[in-house]
Amino acid sequence: MMECSLWISAGDHKNNNSNSNNNSLWGFSNESEHDLALMVSDFLENNGGSAGADSWCSSDSESGFTDLIHLADKISYYKHSVCHYDMDLLSVVHSLILSMGETDLHSVKSGPCNASCIRYSLVKLLRLSGYDAAVCVSRWQRSGKVPGGDHEYIDVVNYSNGNSERVIIDIDFRSHFEIARAVDSYDRILNSLPVVYVGSLTLLKQLLQLMVEAARSSLKQNSMPFPPWRSLAYLQAKWYSPYQQQFAPLEHDISSDSSSCHKQCKGHLRRLQPSLQSELEAERLLKPINIDNSRRLKHDRARRSSFRAL
Repeated sequence: MMECSLWISAGDHKNNNSNSNNNSLWGFSNESEHDLALMVSDFLENNGGSAGADSWCSSDSESGFTDLIHLADKISYYKHSVCHYDMDLLSVVHSLILSMGETDLHSVKSGPCNASCIRYSLVKLLRLSGYDAAVCVSRWQRSGKVPGGDHEYIDVVNYSNGNSERVIIDIDFRSHFEIARAVDSYDRILNSLPVVYVGSLTLLKQLLQLMVEAARSSLKQNSMPFPPWRSLAYLQAKWYSPYQQQFAPLEHDISSDSSSCHKQCKGHLRRLQPSLQSELEAERLLKPINIDNSRRLKHDRARRSSFRAL
């Protein structure tokens, strides 16, 4: 299979091509995992005993519940405030993911895959459909209280009127915001996020800010400290850091055709497809309600205008 990789800074686009053979940047480094593990251990040792008995409860306080509901409304607004290109791409991504079979994963990459084959398969299908798509691996170093790390996602470049804009695709979006002993309203906010994120970096940042605020509120209600790996700086590093592009797996990753190497991808696909299908069904059920609410609002505005005229 063809090898193709590209290292790009966070502000560059695909049209700034400069091929790189630095394969050491590929994948998820043991150093960053070790870095995060040490920080978690240190955080628990220094802060774990500071939370009182109330930290083990998971009920919403009245003020906290109100704040989280407000955040949920914002997330719903942001989800539906996307351009036509992103909306069309979202529909394509949904269809391609739902059409994937487990055997498709074997044809993309054999050997250990660290659950990345779904992304490679999706990129392959998107490129066949005419999209400028690639798997991106970002990497950042520890800075202050923010632990270093790696993240793998997909981007598609939208070329329009001489300009280009990256559209981010993350097939495991909700997992970035799962927290321990979350209050019930936080779980509802978490489930209101898209199963698969497709959108701009601007929209992504807005969602990250809301989820950090929601996590802080949930942890505060349980008298739990706010860890650095839940911070906005750490979350933003995943998609805003310098990244390496991969259009196909590196040749040295292809070693055998054993299906046992794809257990992670198979398991992920089995969880992803039903979750995505449930989200789409829920959206279909809400559409008539949204249409009726829109018509009702227009009717109410018309009535208020006529009353003012009288």
